[in-house]
Amino acid sequence: MATKIRLARGGAKKRPFYRIVIADVRSPRDGRFIEVVGRYNPMLPKDAENRVELNEERIKHWLGNGAQPTDRVHRFLDVAGLLKREPRNNPNKAKLGKKAQERLDEKLAAEAEAKAAAEEAAAAGEEATSE
Repeated sequence: MATKIRLARGGAKKRPFYRIVIADVRSPRDGRFIEVVGRYNPMLPKDAENRVELNEERIKHWLGNGAQPTDRVHRFLDVAGLLKREPRNNPNKAKLGKKAQERLDEKLAAEAEAKAAAEEAAAAGEEATSE
């Protein structure tokens, strides 16, 4: 059975609370799970000590049995020192999309034309005053 260490959402609307659970990969997010191994309360400040609570002994046991953590849980485990997570790099993330790039190019071309027209007008005005 393939297992995951993942978050199961609880709490009220706009007041999330998560349990860190061991679940079969085929189970729904908030559905059946095998064991609760921690809690995560995103409503607490980031420096609060009980924002993330982990049962490290059970997590080590499940990691040893082949359970794979989700990305968010992997981050928690990295902070706790249980796993090492390599930072991800997406160099294309900051690039504009096609339409946005086209709009930017059009805007820059229009600004360049306006600047050239202003320089020509200024040059023509200087020639008229020098004569």
